[in-house]
Amino acid sequence: MTSVPNELADPENDTMATYAVDPAVARRLTARVVCSTTPQWRTMTSPLTAGPVAALPLSTETDVIAAVAAARDTQQRWAATSLRSRADVLLRLHDILLDRQVEVLDLIQLESGKARLHAFEEVVDTALCARHYGRSASAYLRTRRRASGFPLLSASYESLLPKGVIGVVAPWNYPFSLAITDLLPALLAGNAVVLRPDPQTSLTALIGVELLAEAGLPDGVLQVVLGDGADVGQAVVDHADYVCYTGSTQTGRQVAESAARRLVGASLELGGKNSLYVRADADLDRAVAGVVRSAFSSAGQLCIHTERLVVHESVAPELVTLLVPAVCALRLGRDLAYGYDMGSLLNQRQLDRVVEHVEDARSNGAQVLAGGRPRPDIGPFFYEPTVLDGVTPQMACRNAETFGPVLSIYRVRSDDEAVALVNDTAYGLSASIFSRDARAARALAGRVRAGTVNINDGYAAAWAAMGAPMGGMKDSGLGRRHGADGIRRFTEPQNVTVQRFPMNGPSTDGYVRVVTAALRLMKAARLR
Repeated sequence: MTSVPNELADPENDTMATYAVDPAVARRLTARVVCSTTPQWRTMTSPLTAGPVAALPLSTETDVIAAVAAARDTQQRWAATSLRSRADVLLRLHDILLDRQVEVLDLIQLESGKARLHAFEEVVDTALCARHYGRSASAYLRTRRRASGFPLLSASYESLLPKGVIGVVAPWNYPFSLAITDLLPALLAGNAVVLRPDPQTSLTALIGVELLAEAGLPDGVLQVVLGDGADVGQAVVDHADYVCYTGSTQTGRQVAESAARRLVGASLELGGKNSLYVRADADLDRAVAGVVRSAFSSAGQLCIHTERLVVHESVAPELVTLLVPAVCALRLGRDLAYGYDMGSLLNQRQLDRVVEHVEDARSNGAQVLAGGRPRPDIGPFFYEPTVLDGVTPQMACRNAETFGPVLSIYRVRSDDEAVALVNDTAYGLSASIFSRDARAARALAGRVRAGTVNINDGYAAAWAAMGAPMGGMKDSGLGRRHGADGIRRFTEPQNVTVQRFPMNGPSTDGYVRVVTAALRLMKAARLR
Protein backbone atom coordinates (compact mmCIF):
# COMPACT_ATOMS: atom_id res chain seq x y z
CA MET A 1 0.00 0.00 0.00
CA THR A 2 1.37 3.42 -0.88
CA SER A 3 1.64 6.04 1.82
CA VAL A 4 -1.25 8.30 2.71
CA PRO A 5 -0.64 11.99 1.92
CA ASN A 6 0.59 13.55 5.14
CA GLU A 7 -0.62 17.12 4.69
CA LEU A 8 -4.37 17.24 4.22
CA ALA A 9 -4.95 20.69 5.66
CA ASP A 10 -3.13 24.00 5.78
CA PRO A 11 -1.30 23.98 9.14
CA GLU A 12 -1.75 27.75 9.31
CA ASN A 13 -5.53 27.37 9.04
CA ASP A 14 -6.54 26.20 12.50
CA THR A 15 -10.19 25.72 11.48
CA MET A 16 -9.33 23.36 8.65
CA ALA A 17 -6.82 21.49 10.80
CA THR A 18 -9.49 20.94 13.44
CA TYR A 19 -11.68 19.13 10.91
CA ALA A 20 -8.99 16.90 9.37
CA VAL A 21 -8.24 13.40 10.63
CA ASP A 22 -4.76 12.80 11.97
CA PRO A 23 -2.87 11.12 9.08
CA ALA A 24 -1.59 8.44 11.45
CA VAL A 25 -5.18 7.55 12.37
CA ALA A 26 -6.17 7.47 8.70
CA ARG A 27 -3.24 5.16 7.89
CA ARG A 28 -4.16 2.85 10.75
CA LEU A 29 -7.78 2.56 9.69
CA THR A 30 -7.25 2.32 5.93
CA ALA A 31 -4.67 -0.44 6.41
CA ARG A 32 -7.67 -2.76 6.73
CA VAL A 33 -8.90 -2.00 3.19
CA VAL A 34 -8.53 -4.65 0.51
CA CYS A 35 -6.79 -2.88 -2.37
CA SER A 36 -3.76 -3.21 -4.62
CA THR A 37 -0.28 -2.19 -3.52
CA THR A 38 -0.56 0.89 -5.72
CA PRO A 39 -4.18 2.01 -5.42
CA GLN A 40 -5.73 5.21 -6.58
CA TRP A 41 -6.35 7.67 -3.75
CA ARG A 42 -9.24 10.02 -3.13
CA THR A 43 -9.23 12.88 -0.65
CA MET A 44 -12.57 13.18 1.12
CA THR A 45 -13.91 16.46 2.46
CA SER A 46 -16.02 17.29 5.51
CA PRO A 47 -19.55 18.66 5.13
CA LEU A 48 -18.80 20.90 8.08
CA THR A 49 -16.19 22.96 6.23
CA ALA A 50 -15.79 21.52 2.71
CA GLY A 51 -12.14 21.11 3.73
CA PRO A 52 -10.14 17.87 3.42
CA VAL A 53 -10.58 15.12 6.01
CA ALA A 54 -8.42 12.22 4.84
CA ALA A 55 -7.15 10.40 1.78
CA LEU A 56 -8.62 6.96 1.11
CA PRO A 57 -7.31 4.11 -1.06
CA LEU A 58 -9.81 2.87 -3.63
CA SER A 59 -10.51 -0.79 -4.33
CA THR A 60 -11.26 -2.26 -7.75
CA GLU A 61 -13.53 -5.05 -8.93
CA THR A 62 -10.51 -7.35 -8.82
CA ASP A 63 -10.01 -6.38 -5.19
CA VAL A 64 -13.65 -7.19 -4.44
CA ILE A 65 -13.25 -10.64 -5.98
CA ALA A 66 -10.16 -11.18 -3.84
CA ALA A 67 -12.01 -9.97 -0.72
CA VAL A 68 -14.89 -12.38 -1.36
CA ALA A 69 -12.46 -15.25 -1.89
CA ALA A 70 -10.59 -14.43 1.32
CA ALA A 71 -13.85 -14.19 3.24
CA ARG A 72 -14.94 -17.55 1.83
CA ASP A 73 -11.68 -19.15 2.94
CA THR A 74 -12.32 -18.15 6.56
CA GLN A 75 -16.10 -18.56 6.73
CA GLN A 76 -16.29 -22.27 7.49
CA ARG A 77 -13.75 -22.01 10.30
CA TRP A 78 -15.71 -19.10 11.78
CA ALA A 79 -19.00 -21.02 11.48
CA ALA A 80 -17.36 -23.99 13.22
CA THR A 81 -16.64 -21.92 16.33
CA SER A 82 -19.25 -22.15 19.03
CA LEU A 83 -22.22 -19.82 18.95
CA ARG A 84 -21.27 -18.69 22.44
CA SER A 85 -17.82 -17.63 21.21
CA ARG A 86 -19.31 -15.67 18.34
CA ALA A 87 -21.82 -13.99 20.65
CA ASP A 88 -19.05 -13.02 23.07
CA VAL A 89 -17.44 -10.94 20.31
CA LEU A 90 -20.60 -8.84 20.07
CA LEU A 91 -20.84 -8.42 23.83
CA ARG A 92 -17.21 -7.30 24.04
CA LEU A 93 -17.84 -4.88 21.18
CA HIS A 94 -20.64 -3.32 23.24
CA ASP A 95 -18.22 -2.37 26.02
CA ILE A 96 -15.34 -1.32 23.79
CA LEU A 97 -17.64 0.96 21.79
CA LEU A 98 -18.91 2.71 24.90
CA ASP A 99 -15.31 3.15 26.12
CA ARG A 100 -14.08 4.57 22.79
CA GLN A 101 -17.19 6.47 21.78
CA VAL A 102 -15.44 9.86 21.59
CA GLU A 103 -13.28 8.66 18.68
CA VAL A 104 -16.33 7.27 16.93
CA LEU A 105 -18.38 10.43 17.49
CA ASP A 106 -15.65 12.65 16.07
CA LEU A 107 -15.43 10.60 12.87
CA ILE A 108 -19.20 10.47 12.44
CA GLN A 109 -19.41 14.24 12.70
CA LEU A 110 -16.40 14.91 10.48
CA GLU A 111 -17.62 12.66 7.68
CA SER A 112 -21.42 13.08 7.83
CA GLY A 113 -21.76 16.60 9.26
CA LYS A 114 -24.43 15.70 11.79
CA ALA A 115 -24.75 17.19 15.26
CA ARG A 116 -23.00 15.29 18.05
CA LEU A 117 -26.25 14.29 19.74
CA HIS A 118 -27.38 12.58 16.54
CA ALA A 119 -23.97 10.94 16.18
CA PHE A 120 -24.46 9.58 19.70
CA GLU A 121 -27.70 7.95 18.53
CA GLU A 122 -25.54 5.77 16.28
CA VAL A 123 -23.40 4.68 19.21
CA VAL A 124 -26.52 3.84 21.22
CA ASP A 125 -28.07 1.96 18.30
CA THR A 126 -24.96 -0.14 17.72
CA ALA A 127 -24.55 -0.95 21.40
CA LEU A 128 -28.22 -1.99 21.63
CA CYS A 129 -27.85 -4.21 18.58
CA ALA A 130 -24.66 -5.85 19.82
CA ARG A 131 -26.18 -6.58 23.22
CA HIS A 132 -29.48 -7.84 21.81
CA TYR A 133 -28.02 -10.29 19.35
CA GLY A 134 -25.24 -11.26 21.73
CA ARG A 135 -27.85 -12.24 24.32
CA SER A 136 -30.48 -13.66 21.92
CA ALA A 137 -28.29 -15.72 19.62
CA SER A 138 -29.21 -19.12 21.03
CA ALA A 139 -32.93 -18.36 20.92
CA TYR A 140 -32.82 -17.17 17.32
CA LEU A 141 -30.49 -19.79 15.87
CA ARG A 142 -31.19 -22.99 17.81
CA THR A 143 -32.40 -26.09 15.98
CA ARG A 144 -36.17 -26.50 16.37
CA ARG A 145 -38.40 -29.55 16.25
CA ARG A 146 -41.06 -29.19 13.56
CA ALA A 147 -44.26 -31.04 12.76
CA SER A 148 -43.64 -34.14 10.66
CA GLY A 149 -46.02 -35.89 8.32
CA PHE A 150 -46.84 -38.76 10.67
CA PRO A 151 -45.98 -38.31 14.38
CA LEU A 152 -44.20 -41.26 16.00
CA LEU A 153 -43.21 -42.55 12.56
CA SER A 154 -40.86 -39.64 11.79
CA ALA A 155 -39.28 -36.59 13.42
CA SER A 156 -38.44 -33.30 11.63
CA TYR A 157 -35.93 -30.63 12.64
CA GLU A 158 -35.21 -27.19 11.26
CA SER A 159 -31.62 -25.98 11.35
CA LEU A 160 -30.35 -22.55 10.26
CA LEU A 161 -27.15 -22.72 8.24
CA PRO A 162 -25.05 -19.68 7.28
CA LYS A 163 -25.40 -18.50 3.70
CA GLY A 164 -21.66 -18.02 3.24
CA VAL A 165 -20.36 -14.56 2.32
CA ILE A 166 -22.69 -11.63 2.97
CA GLY A 167 -22.22 -8.42 1.01
CA VAL A 168 -23.15 -5.29 3.00
CA VAL A 169 -23.45 -2.09 0.97
CA ALA A 170 -23.89 0.69 3.53
CA PRO A 171 -25.03 4.32 3.16
CA TRP A 172 -23.56 7.63 4.32
CA ASN A 173 -26.42 8.99 6.40
CA TYR A 174 -25.93 6.68 9.41
CA PRO A 175 -22.35 5.71 8.62
CA PHE A 176 -21.55 3.83 11.82
CA SER A 177 -24.75 2.09 12.82
CA LEU A 178 -25.91 1.10 9.33
CA ALA A 179 -22.47 -0.23 8.43
CA ILE A 180 -22.00 -2.19 11.65
CA THR A 181 -25.44 -3.28 12.88
CA ASP A 182 -26.28 -5.18 9.70
CA LEU A 183 -23.07 -7.16 9.73
CA LEU A 184 -23.35 -8.12 13.43
CA PRO A 185 -26.20 -10.63 12.99
CA ALA A 186 -24.62 -11.82 9.74
CA LEU A 187 -21.40 -12.64 11.58
CA LEU A 188 -23.25 -14.15 14.51
CA ALA A 189 -25.06 -16.54 12.17
CA GLY A 190 -21.69 -17.91 11.05
CA ASN A 191 -21.19 -15.94 7.84
CA ALA A 192 -18.19 -13.97 6.64
CA VAL A 193 -18.86 -10.41 5.43
CA VAL A 194 -17.57 -8.11 2.71
CA LEU A 195 -18.43 -4.52 3.63
CA ARG A 196 -18.53 -1.62 1.21
CA PRO A 197 -19.19 1.59 3.17
CA ASP A 198 -20.11 4.78 1.35
CA PRO A 199 -16.94 6.58 0.17
CA GLN A 200 -17.93 9.76 2.02
CA THR A 201 -18.04 8.02 5.40
CA SER A 202 -15.53 5.18 5.07
CA LEU A 203 -13.36 6.05 8.06
CA THR A 204 -16.40 5.90 10.33
CA ALA A 205 -17.13 2.36 9.16
CA LEU A 206 -13.47 1.41 9.41
CA ILE A 207 -13.23 2.36 13.06
CA GLY A 208 -16.16 0.00 13.65
CA VAL A 209 -14.19 -2.73 11.92
CA GLU A 210 -11.23 -1.93 14.15
CA LEU A 211 -13.38 -2.20 17.28
CA LEU A 212 -14.66 -5.60 16.13
CA ALA A 213 -11.09 -6.82 15.71
CA GLU A 214 -10.31 -5.55 19.20
CA ALA A 215 -13.38 -7.46 20.43
CA GLY A 216 -11.91 -10.69 19.09
CA LEU A 217 -13.26 -11.11 15.56
CA PRO A 218 -10.75 -13.33 13.72
CA ASP A 219 -8.76 -11.92 10.83
CA GLY A 220 -10.30 -12.47 7.41
CA VAL A 221 -13.91 -12.95 8.52
CA LEU A 222 -14.71 -9.29 7.78
CA GLN A 223 -13.28 -7.77 4.60
CA VAL A 224 -13.61 -4.09 3.62
CA VAL A 225 -13.52 -2.59 0.14
CA LEU A 226 -13.79 1.10 -0.69
CA GLY A 227 -15.13 2.79 -3.80
CA ASP A 228 -18.15 4.06 -5.64
CA GLY A 229 -21.41 2.15 -5.84
CA ALA A 230 -21.44 1.82 -9.61
CA ASP A 231 -18.27 -0.28 -9.69
CA VAL A 232 -17.14 -1.48 -6.26
CA GLY A 233 -20.63 -1.64 -4.74
CA GLN A 234 -21.93 -3.46 -7.83
CA ALA A 235 -19.04 -5.91 -7.65
CA VAL A 236 -20.02 -6.78 -4.07
CA VAL A 237 -23.59 -7.38 -5.25
CA ASP A 238 -22.33 -9.52 -8.13
CA HIS A 239 -20.16 -11.85 -6.03
CA ALA A 240 -21.65 -12.19 -2.53
CA ASP A 241 -23.95 -15.05 -1.52
CA TYR A 242 -26.50 -12.60 -0.09
CA VAL A 243 -26.79 -8.82 -0.33
CA CYS A 244 -27.78 -6.35 2.39
CA TYR A 245 -28.31 -2.89 0.89
CA THR A 246 -29.48 0.39 2.41
CA GLY A 247 -30.00 3.40 0.16
CA SER A 248 -32.25 4.88 -2.49
CA THR A 249 -35.22 3.09 -4.02
CA GLN A 250 -33.83 3.61 -7.51
CA THR A 251 -30.55 1.89 -6.71
CA GLY A 252 -32.37 -0.72 -4.61
CA ARG A 253 -34.28 -1.86 -7.68
CA GLN A 254 -30.98 -2.36 -9.52
CA VAL A 255 -29.56 -4.33 -6.59
CA ALA A 256 -32.67 -6.54 -6.51
CA GLU A 257 -32.43 -7.20 -10.25
CA SER A 258 -28.74 -8.11 -10.00
CA ALA A 259 -29.34 -10.46 -7.07
CA ALA A 260 -32.35 -12.06 -8.77
CA ARG A 261 -30.35 -12.86 -11.89
CA ARG A 262 -27.93 -14.83 -9.71
CA LEU A 263 -30.73 -16.39 -7.62
CA VAL A 264 -29.31 -14.99 -4.40
CA GLY A 265 -31.34 -13.20 -1.75
CA ALA A 266 -31.31 -9.54 -0.84
CA SER A 267 -32.68 -7.32 1.90
CA LEU A 268 -33.25 -3.70 0.96
CA GLU A 269 -34.07 -0.74 3.19
CA LEU A 270 -34.90 2.07 0.80
CA GLY A 271 -36.56 5.49 0.79
CA GLY A 272 -39.47 6.88 2.76
CA LYS A 273 -42.01 9.68 2.81
CA ASN A 274 -42.99 9.29 6.42
CA SER A 275 -45.98 10.88 8.13
CA LEU A 276 -46.71 11.77 11.73
CA TYR A 277 -50.38 12.09 12.66
CA VAL A 278 -51.50 14.19 15.63
CA ARG A 279 -55.01 13.11 16.68
CA ALA A 280 -57.54 15.47 18.22
CA ASP A 281 -56.89 14.01 21.68
CA ALA A 282 -53.07 14.23 21.58
CA ASP A 283 -50.89 15.83 24.23
CA LEU A 284 -49.74 18.75 22.09
CA ASP A 285 -46.60 19.61 24.05
CA ARG A 286 -45.44 16.02 23.73
CA ALA A 287 -46.45 15.94 20.07
CA VAL A 288 -44.47 19.09 19.26
CA ALA A 289 -41.34 17.69 20.91
CA GLY A 290 -41.78 14.46 18.95
CA VAL A 291 -42.33 16.29 15.67
CA VAL A 292 -39.24 18.46 16.09
CA ARG A 293 -37.05 15.49 16.89
CA SER A 294 -38.35 13.23 14.14
CA ALA A 295 -38.34 15.91 11.44
CA PHE A 296 -34.91 17.42 12.06
CA SER A 297 -32.68 14.69 13.48
CA SER A 298 -29.53 14.37 11.37
CA ALA A 299 -30.78 17.40 9.40
CA GLY A 300 -33.59 15.26 8.05
CA GLN A 301 -31.15 12.82 6.43
CA LEU A 302 -32.75 9.83 8.11
CA CYS A 303 -34.81 7.28 6.19
CA ILE A 304 -37.40 7.08 8.97
CA HIS A 305 -37.62 10.80 9.74
CA THR A 306 -40.91 12.70 9.39
CA GLU A 307 -41.50 14.79 6.28
CA ARG A 308 -45.31 15.06 6.49
CA LEU A 309 -47.13 16.32 9.57
CA VAL A 310 -50.80 15.34 9.50
CA VAL A 311 -52.88 17.20 12.09
CA HIS A 312 -56.53 16.98 13.07
CA GLU A 313 -58.05 20.34 12.19
CA SER A 314 -59.46 20.83 15.70
CA VAL A 315 -55.97 21.09 17.21
CA ALA A 316 -54.03 22.39 14.20
CA PRO A 317 -54.03 26.10 15.17
CA GLU A 318 -52.69 25.43 18.66
CA LEU A 319 -50.17 22.88 17.40
CA VAL A 320 -48.78 25.28 14.80
CA THR A 321 -48.55 28.03 17.42
CA LEU A 322 -46.41 25.74 19.57
CA LEU A 323 -44.42 24.17 16.73
CA VAL A 324 -43.08 27.20 14.86
CA PRO A 325 -41.21 28.82 17.77
CA ALA A 326 -39.83 25.42 18.78
CA VAL A 327 -38.39 24.96 15.29
CA CYS A 328 -37.03 28.51 15.15
CA ALA A 329 -35.28 27.95 18.48
CA LEU A 330 -33.20 25.01 17.18
CA ARG A 331 -29.48 25.68 17.37
CA LEU A 332 -27.34 24.95 14.31
CA GLY A 333 -23.61 24.38 14.66
CA ARG A 334 -20.60 22.44 13.45
CA ASP A 335 -18.54 22.00 16.60
CA LEU A 336 -17.38 18.53 17.61
CA ALA A 337 -19.21 18.94 20.90
CA TYR A 338 -22.67 18.67 22.36
CA GLY A 339 -24.92 21.73 22.54
CA TYR A 340 -26.36 21.96 19.02
CA ASP A 341 -29.69 20.63 17.79
CA MET A 342 -28.89 20.17 14.10
CA GLY A 343 -25.87 19.81 11.90
CA SER A 344 -25.17 20.04 8.19
CA LEU A 345 -26.46 18.44 5.04
CA LEU A 346 -23.94 16.10 3.45
CA ASN A 347 -22.96 17.96 0.29
CA GLN A 348 -24.01 20.38 -2.43
CA ARG A 349 -26.26 17.79 -4.04
CA GLN A 350 -28.29 17.36 -0.86
CA LEU A 351 -28.45 21.12 -0.35
CA ASP A 352 -29.59 21.67 -3.94
CA ARG A 353 -32.42 19.17 -3.51
CA VAL A 354 -33.66 20.85 -0.34
CA VAL A 355 -33.49 24.30 -1.93
CA GLU A 356 -35.30 23.01 -5.02
CA HIS A 357 -38.16 21.54 -2.99
CA VAL A 358 -38.60 24.58 -0.76
CA GLU A 359 -38.42 27.10 -3.61
CA ASP A 360 -40.80 25.06 -5.74
CA ALA A 361 -43.31 25.00 -2.88
CA ARG A 362 -42.84 28.69 -2.14
CA SER A 363 -43.24 29.76 -5.77
CA ASN A 364 -46.42 27.72 -6.10
CA GLY A 365 -48.15 29.25 -3.10
CA ALA A 366 -46.93 27.37 -0.02
CA GLN A 367 -46.19 29.44 3.07
CA VAL A 368 -42.85 29.15 4.83
CA LEU A 369 -43.65 29.23 8.56
CA ALA A 370 -40.06 28.67 9.72
CA GLY A 371 -36.63 28.47 8.13
CA GLY A 372 -36.50 28.33 4.37
CA ARG A 373 -32.93 29.45 3.67
CA PRO A 374 -29.35 28.16 3.56
CA ARG A 375 -26.89 29.18 6.28
CA PRO A 376 -23.45 29.49 4.65
CA ASP A 377 -22.39 31.62 7.61
CA ILE A 378 -22.29 28.40 9.66
CA GLY A 379 -21.01 26.00 7.03
CA PRO A 380 -21.22 25.38 3.28
CA PHE A 381 -24.18 22.97 3.36
CA PHE A 382 -26.22 24.12 6.35
CA TYR A 383 -29.92 24.78 5.83
CA GLU A 384 -32.40 26.03 8.38
CA PRO A 385 -35.02 23.63 9.76
CA THR A 386 -38.06 24.48 7.66
CA VAL A 387 -41.82 24.21 8.10
CA LEU A 388 -44.14 24.58 5.10
CA ASP A 389 -47.90 25.07 5.07
CA GLY A 390 -50.29 24.89 2.14
CA VAL A 391 -48.40 22.20 0.22
CA THR A 392 -50.42 20.78 -2.68
CA PRO A 393 -50.02 17.58 -4.74
CA GLN A 394 -48.48 19.56 -7.60
CA MET A 395 -45.46 20.53 -5.47
CA ALA A 396 -42.36 18.36 -5.56
CA CYS A 397 -42.13 18.01 -1.77
CA ARG A 398 -45.64 16.54 -1.53
CA ASN A 399 -44.70 13.07 -2.82
CA ALA A 400 -40.94 12.98 -3.50
CA GLU A 401 -38.51 12.26 -0.70
CA THR A 402 -36.73 15.49 0.26
CA PHE A 403 -34.25 13.87 2.65
CA GLY A 404 -33.57 17.13 4.40
CA PRO A 405 -34.86 19.39 7.21
CA VAL A 406 -38.20 20.19 5.58
CA LEU A 407 -41.58 19.46 7.18
CA SER A 408 -44.98 20.02 5.50
CA ILE A 409 -48.25 20.44 7.42
CA TYR A 410 -51.54 18.85 6.27
CA ARG A 411 -54.90 19.21 8.05
CA VAL A 412 -57.54 16.47 8.19
CA ARG A 413 -61.09 16.23 9.57
CA SER A 414 -61.05 12.63 10.79
CA ASP A 415 -58.92 9.59 11.56
CA ASP A 416 -60.11 7.99 8.33
CA GLU A 417 -58.92 10.96 6.32
CA ALA A 418 -55.61 10.88 8.18
CA VAL A 419 -55.01 7.20 7.40
CA ALA A 420 -55.83 7.80 3.75
CA LEU A 421 -53.31 10.66 3.59
CA VAL A 422 -50.60 8.73 5.45
CA ASN A 423 -51.01 5.85 2.99
CA ASP A 424 -51.12 8.17 -0.04
CA THR A 425 -47.49 7.62 -0.99
CA ALA A 426 -45.45 5.09 -2.92
CA TYR A 427 -43.39 4.52 0.21
CA GLY A 428 -44.16 2.58 3.38
CA LEU A 429 -41.22 2.75 5.74
CA SER A 430 -42.29 4.47 8.96
CA ALA A 431 -45.19 6.40 10.49
CA SER A 432 -46.14 7.88 13.84
CA ILE A 433 -49.38 8.55 15.71
CA PHE A 434 -49.73 10.83 18.74
CA SER A 435 -52.80 10.18 20.89
CA ARG A 436 -53.78 9.85 24.54
CA ASP A 437 -55.79 6.75 23.59
CA ALA A 438 -53.19 4.04 22.98
CA ARG A 439 -55.83 1.46 22.03
CA ALA A 440 -57.33 3.70 19.36
CA ALA A 441 -53.87 4.59 18.08
CA ARG A 442 -52.94 0.91 17.79
CA ALA A 443 -56.11 0.26 15.82
CA LEU A 444 -55.18 3.06 13.44
CA ALA A 445 -51.64 1.70 13.17
CA GLY A 446 -53.06 -1.57 11.85
CA ARG A 447 -54.49 0.36 8.90
CA VAL A 448 -51.24 2.14 8.05
CA ARG A 449 -49.17 0.55 5.29
CA ALA A 450 -45.76 1.09 6.87
CA GLY A 451 -43.25 -1.36 8.26
CA THR A 452 -42.97 0.44 11.60
CA VAL A 453 -45.48 2.63 13.40
CA ASN A 454 -44.55 4.63 16.50
CA ILE A 455 -47.18 5.72 18.98
CA ASN A 456 -46.35 8.89 20.93
CA ASP A 457 -42.84 8.94 19.50
CA GLY A 458 -41.43 10.08 16.19
CA TYR A 459 -39.07 7.27 15.20
CA ALA A 460 -36.67 6.18 17.93
CA ALA A 461 -38.98 3.93 19.93
CA ALA A 462 -39.69 1.49 17.10
CA TRP A 463 -36.11 1.66 15.85
CA ALA A 464 -34.73 0.82 19.29
CA ALA A 465 -37.06 -2.19 19.66
CA MET A 466 -34.35 -4.66 18.71
CA GLY A 467 -36.56 -7.68 19.24
CA ALA A 468 -39.12 -6.45 16.68
CA PRO A 469 -38.67 -6.34 12.89
CA MET A 470 -37.83 -3.06 11.16
CA GLY A 471 -38.20 -2.47 7.43
CA GLY A 472 -40.44 -1.14 4.69
CA MET A 473 -43.47 -1.91 2.60
CA LYS A 474 -44.12 -0.85 -1.00
CA ASP A 475 -41.24 1.13 -2.51
CA SER A 476 -39.46 1.28 0.85
CA GLY A 477 -37.85 -2.10 0.40
CA LEU A 478 -37.75 -5.82 1.07
CA GLY A 479 -36.91 -7.77 4.19
CA ARG A 480 -36.40 -6.69 7.77
CA ARG A 481 -33.55 -5.89 10.12
CA HIS A 482 -33.72 -6.44 13.90
CA GLY A 483 -35.39 -9.30 15.75
CA ALA A 484 -35.61 -12.85 14.46
CA ASP A 485 -36.09 -11.70 10.86
CA GLY A 486 -32.94 -9.59 11.10
CA ILE A 487 -30.73 -12.64 11.66
CA ARG A 488 -32.71 -15.34 9.86
CA ARG A 489 -32.29 -13.45 6.57
CA PHE A 490 -28.60 -14.39 6.71
CA THR A 491 -29.33 -18.12 7.05
CA GLU A 492 -30.54 -21.03 4.95
CA PRO A 493 -33.25 -23.07 6.71
CA GLN A 494 -32.59 -26.79 6.41
CA ASN A 495 -35.14 -29.54 7.04
CA VAL A 496 -33.70 -32.75 8.46
CA THR A 497 -36.30 -35.50 8.94
CA VAL A 498 -35.62 -38.84 10.59
CA GLN A 499 -37.89 -41.66 9.44
CA ARG A 500 -38.27 -44.17 12.28
CA PHE A 501 -40.45 -46.78 10.57
CA PRO A 502 -40.93 -47.53 6.87
CA MET A 503 -43.92 -45.87 5.20
CA ASN A 504 -43.84 -47.66 1.87
CA GLY A 505 -47.07 -49.66 1.88
CA PRO A 506 -48.34 -52.15 -0.68
CA SER A 507 -50.54 -50.95 -3.51
CA THR A 508 -53.72 -52.35 -1.97
CA ASP A 509 -57.08 -51.07 -0.85
CA GLY A 510 -56.22 -52.11 2.70
CA TYR A 511 -53.15 -49.87 2.84
CA VAL A 512 -55.14 -46.92 1.48
CA ARG A 513 -57.87 -47.45 4.11
CA VAL A 514 -55.29 -47.52 6.93
CA VAL A 515 -53.62 -44.27 5.81
CA THR A 516 -56.98 -42.59 5.30
CA ALA A 517 -58.09 -43.57 8.79
CA ALA A 518 -54.82 -42.30 10.21
CA LEU A 519 -55.31 -38.92 8.54
CA ARG A 520 -58.81 -38.61 9.99
CA LEU A 521 -57.54 -39.59 13.42
CA MET A 522 -54.74 -37.00 13.37
CA LYS A 523 -57.20 -34.25 12.48
CA ALA A 524 -59.60 -35.34 15.22
CA ALA A 525 -56.68 -35.30 17.69
CA ARG A 526 -55.97 -31.69 16.60
CA LEU A 527 -52.46 -32.53 15.50
CA ARG A 528 -50.73 -29.96 13.32
